Amino acid sequence: MKNNQENKLVSWDDHLDKKYGKPGTPARDKYEEGFENFKIGVLIQEARKQQHLTQEELAEKCGTTKNYISRIENNASDIRLSTLMRIIRDGLGGHLRLSVEL
Repeated sequence: MKNNQENKLVSWDDHLDKKYGKPGTPARDKYEEGFENFKIGVLIQEARKQQHLTQEELAEKCGTTKNYISRIENNASDIRLSTLMRIIRDGLGGHLRLSVEL
């Protein structure tokens, strides 16, 4: 029985290829973009919790609303780079580093 289960295992990349297409296809690009937005929300939420801040406290520190912080953390809103920088710098006291992969 174990052999049957092992034969059905699929790598994550193969799963994504099957569900969204190969990298560079429109559906896969859309998935990848959405996943990056999701990761940003999780990173902000984790940093906020590590600093024992509520969403309201973070919002006050960076000049936005609790609702907006909630929407970012729950992947329900796109975030502008300037706003992201303000949340990281003013709200969390951190520095944002970006990289570009070509």
